[in-house]
Amino acid sequence: MALIPPQALSDLTEHKIDDTCTREHCFYACDALYCALYDAKPIPPSFPDDKYPLFVTWNIAHGDDWRLRGCIGNFEPMSLHDGLAKYALISAFEDSRFREIGKSELPRLQCGISLLTNFEQAESYLDWTIGVHGIYISFPHPSFLESSSEAPSPYSSNPNLPRVTSKQRFTATYLPDVIPEQGWTKIEAIDSAIHKAGWRGQITEPLRRSIKLERYQSSKCTVTFKEYMNWRKNHDDNS
Repeated sequence: MALIPPQALSDLTEHKIDDTCTREHCFYACDALYCALYDAKPIPPSFPDDKYPLFVTWNIAHGDDWRLRGCIGNFEPMSLHDGLAKYALISAFEDSRFREIGKSELPRLQCGISLLTNFEQAESYLDWTIGVHGIYISFPHPSFLESSSEAPSPYSSNPNLPRVTSKQRFTATYLPDVIPEQGWTKIEAIDSAIHKAGWRGQITEPLRRSIKLERYQSSKCTVTFKEYMNWRKNHDDNS
């Protein structure tokens, strides 16, 4: 996932979580991918051009299961008309974990849209609820944590390690649905996010306590590409 630190969170307003994201948002993202691959004319959006932080997720059918095929988003509030179309393509073509999505895969795709709402600064790294909140963590390089030991820090004495500056921070996020899907406890989710952020050393309690955590909620909707194709056909027939 592409991470952009949350800014101007005070400008985000409260929204009803159950009806913020709709199937029309998913169809619009699917349409962006379809038109990019087939050079087709896009169908204009029918939903308001509101602003939200958002993520676009592509899954692909594998037997009876869905497997991740791409997921990238942005924590900056974006206009939905531009943001959904842009990140539909970024997550399909530029997720470094996967090769680009091709035409042959479209019939097996599922599109998920997550519109992020209700950002709050947590009081601690445990101040959030599994199944309700997504988490965005930020923490400094552990070499800057206060140590009770008088021994020199190995981070400063090892010449093979890269030079660390006081501005270096690690960041990672998990959307609200990821943690219950994985069956993690809060500690397991936090430790996984620490590794996801790029830290490969030991995870200690002082490291966990150094985390600044923002919790957020998400309104999510999914459709299959087959459902999208029926939607597009109906629009073509009515045009």
